Amino acid sequence: MYVLIVGAGQVGQMIAANLADTHDVAVVERDPELADEITYSYDVLSVQGDGTELETLREAGLERADLVVACTDSDETNIVVCGTAKTASDAFSIARVRRRTLLNTWEGSQGAFGVDFMVCTDLLVAQTIFRISGFPRAQDVETFAGGLVRMAEFEIGPESPLVGSRVEEADRYDSMTFAAVFREEELIVARGDTQFRAGDRIVVIGSPSSVKEFAMAMVPDTTSSADDVVIVGGSEIGFQAAREFEAHGFEPRLIERDEKRAREMAEALPHTFVMQSDATDTDFLTREHIDEADIVVAALDSDEKNLLVSLLAQRVGVGRTVAIIENTEYTDLFEAVGIDVAINPREETAEEIVRFTRTDQTEKIAMLEHDRAEVIEVELDANSALTGREIAESMDDLPDCVVIGAISRGGDLVTPRGTTVPRAGDHVVLFVDAAALDEVSAVL
Repeated sequence: MYVLIVGAGQVGQMIAANLADTHDVAVVERDPELADEITYSYDVLSVQGDGTELETLREAGLERADLVVACTDSDETNIVVCGTAKTASDAFSIARVRRRTLLNTWEGSQGAFGVDFMVCTDLLVAQTIFRISGFPRAQDVETFAGGLVRMAEFEIGPESPLVGSRVEEADRYDSMTFAAVFREEELIVARGDTQFRAGDRIVVIGSPSSVKEFAMAMVPDTTSSADDVVIVGGSEIGFQAAREFEAHGFEPRLIERDEKRAREMAEALPHTFVMQSDATDTDFLTREHIDEADIVVAALDSDEKNLLVSLLAQRVGVGRTVAIIENTEYTDLFEAVGIDVAINPREETAEEIVRFTRTDQTEKIAMLEHDRAEVIEVELDANSALTGREIAESMDDLPDCVVIGAISRGGDLVTPRGTTVPRAGDHVVLFVDAAALDEVSAVL
C-alpha cells in the first residue's frame, strides 16, 4: 500500500513509524526542519511543501497513493488536503480534526469535504476516558466484536491479591483469557506458570462481565464504577468527556477557571455540575469534597498543569487520576510520580488511522505500550490458517507471541480452548507482539 501522510507532527510521525517497514510511505511537511527530521528518522519519502497544493501532493506521489492521511494541527488544512487529493486521485482520504462540530457535519453528509473517513481526536480521547473509568487499575480498555469482547490492560499494585500468584491460579473466569504481561521492558506471553509481580501490567481479553469481575478482584474494597467523576478543565476534551459521561447516565462535576467558559459549559451540559474556580486551590478542593471523587480527570491546556492538578488530587485523597498528556516524552515522568493513567490524544488518533492500513479482514486494532504489542480483531475467511482446525493445531503455524483471546460467532461469544475449531466468518480477537505482526497477518 502507498500511504501519503500530510503533516509530520507527532501524529504523522507515529503513523510513519508504524507503517515504514511494511508500506511505501511519503510524508509532506511545510516545516523544513521537520521534513529533514522525518527523512533521517524513518525509511520514507519526505517532501517539504504545502500539502494543500496539488503540485506538492503530486510530487509526493499522489497518483499512486492508496491512502491519504491529513493529520496536521489544523482542522481546516486537513479538510482542504483531502479535498485537493480527491481532485486528482481515487485514494481513500482520512482527515484528523479536533472539533466535533466538523465531525457532526461530515457524518450528516457522508463524503462531504472530499473526506472518506474523519477522526475526531477529542471525541476519541473522551471515549477512552469513559471506558477506563469503570475498571480499577486499568491502563487501557478497548471494545471489540461490536461490544461483545473487552480488552483491558491493568497494573498490579503491591496491595493486589494477585501478587505472587500464577496465571493458572488466577484463571477462574469462564469467559476471559490472560494474554500477556509487560514487566519493565520485557513482554511475557501468559502461560499457566507465569507468576505475577507488583508493577506488572497484564492484558486480558474476554466478556465485559468477566473483565469487570477480574478488575474488582484485583483491587478489593473498590466500587464497580466511577460514580463520582470530577473533570478539571473546560477544554474541548474536558467538554467531550463530560458529554460522554452524561450520555451514559452519569452526572459529573467540572471545574473551569475562566468565568465565561464555565458559563458556556453550564449551559451546554445540563447534567454536569460546573464549578467556576481554580483547581489548584487546595482549600477549594477540600471545601467541595473533591477528595471523595472516585476519579479526577485533568484536561487542562498544558501537560504541566495536568500533572500539577493530578498530584494535588492525589494529595487530598482522590482514589484515581487520569491526565491528558500531549507530549509523549512526558509519559514516563507522569507514571513515575504516580499518575494512574496518562492518555495521549495523538496516540489515540494514530491508532485509529493505522487500522486502515491493515488487511481487509482486520476490523479493529488496539496498540499497547506505545505499540510494543497489538490486540487485533480479524474476520476469518476460508483461507485462514485458523479456519477449520483446532486451535491447538493451528497455533503451530503462528509465532509463540500470539494469543487467541476471544471468538465472536454470529453474535455469541466463544471462549477459545485448545479443541475449539474457528469457522469462516468468525471474528477472532488476538494479542500479537508488534514485531511479529506481519508474519501473523500473512497467515490470517
